[in-house]
Amino acid sequence: MNSPAEAPRAPGAPLRLWHQSFTVLGDVPHYHAALQRHLVQALGDPRTTIDLHGMAPGTYPSDYPGSHIGYAYLFGLHKEQFVHAALQAEQQGYDAFMIATIPDTAFEEVRSLVDIPVVTFGQASVLAAAQLGDCVGIVNFIGALVPQLRRNFEHYRLDRLVGPIVQVAAEFTDIMAAYADPGPLLGAFTDAARRAIAAGATVIVPGEGPLNVFLADRGIVEVDGVPVVDSLGTLAATAELRAREHQRSGLKPGRTGFFGTRPDPDLVRAAREFYGIPQSLDAHQP
Repeated sequence: MNSPAEAPRAPGAPLRLWHQSFTVLGDVPHYHAALQRHLVQALGDPRTTIDLHGMAPGTYPSDYPGSHIGYAYLFGLHKEQFVHAALQAEQQGYDAFMIATIPDTAFEEVRSLVDIPVVTFGQASVLAAAQLGDCVGIVNFIGALVPQLRRNFEHYRLDRLVGPIVQVAAEFTDIMAAYADPGPLLGAFTDAARRAIAAGATVIVPGEGPLNVFLADRGIVEVDGVPVVDSLGTLAATAELRAREHQRSGLKPGRTGFFGTRPDPDLVRAAREFYGIPQSLDAHQP
């Protein structure tokens, strides 16, 4: 963290994007492979590279991972892995940092610490959905996160746009199993999407990456005439766009007020040392 960040590259140079998942990617090789393939296809410039990073092995010692991140305190503890990853990304010369989980974990903290673009799953996918319909329905599979999603969209001032948030009748393990047997999950998603549509949704955002990638892999782009957004594909495309803009003009987030002012790096380092956060923690890349 003390070493200077790499110098910005010249406008038009190939972009490097850092993807940070809330999943231990090494534990789910089928999803990891599908995610890599899908995100590369979403990029507009063939020279752009995207590196996938996940949570450290052992992050979730019990039920994996939904019930572990369904509590405010535990959810907050895991923010540090995103913060550390973003600091590494800027130091290593990445052009944008992608928070690839729908609760937009540590978005405000990360954005206040780095100047490279920080793009988030929840915000980017809902903003894209707003171009397709006037009531965004979210189909999620971690029900405990719904209050966090509602709070985020209220903070973004998108709460009037986001309508029903419904849960697909599937757990994380069911979504992983669907790569071998897709029928049950396709049916469960269709049922959940129809509940959202019945509640007023005119566009659907699949919540969380594993569900989104599974659907995109199978070409699901609508249910009963209602569009289904490719959430992670949108995230990657938005990150590429923002990175190019930053490379060209140096545009950065606001640096005023409590949520925007960037603290002195020495203060950040000292605080992290006081709380015993390893400065050498490596973001995990399978």
